[in-house]
Amino acid sequence: MEWIYENSEDNKCRYVLGIEGKNPLLCFGVNPSTAEAGVLDNTMKSVDRIAKNSGYDSWIMLNLYPQRATNPNDMDLNMNEKIFEENLKWIRKTICNGKFDIWAAWGTLIEKRGYLWDSLRAIVEIVESNNCRWISFGKKTKYGHPHHPLFLRADEKYEEFDIYKYVK
Repeated sequence: MEWIYENSEDNKCRYVLGIEGKNPLLCFGVNPSTAEAGVLDNTMKSVDRIAKNSGYDSWIMLNLYPQRATNPNDMDLNMNEKIFEENLKWIRKTICNGKFDIWAAWGTLIEKRGYLWDSLRAIVEIVESNNCRWISFGKKTKYGHPHHPLFLRADEKYEEFDIYKYVK
């Protein structure tokens, strides 16, 4: 198993975490926690399990914002433009490698910071030209947010996720 792992020098940001494969599921969360190559946290264990049970041979985790925080309340109050731009660079580099199914997996955590919506809109623009398909697993929340992976059963089925309607 070949790991994909890109982080900042000080390890305060993680840009990409995944496993190499021919048919990876791309997943977008809000922000990274403690997971690293070979050391998955509970959220990443859930992503791995659901991806495999859904017919993907691998997965790649990206985030709306790359700052590591085990509690999303600890994320920057205002967007750090430098790490935001670095995050977009890694997203472009990852997306340009193929046509993917993209799992919207941020849950209600997108509401934690206003800049997360700006980040999502920038990501949607990047993804738009690559003809990728957005999906979600499990029921959407009361306010239409895609479900967070941590609280999903391994056998959840995916459905199309209308990202354009969502970001309006």
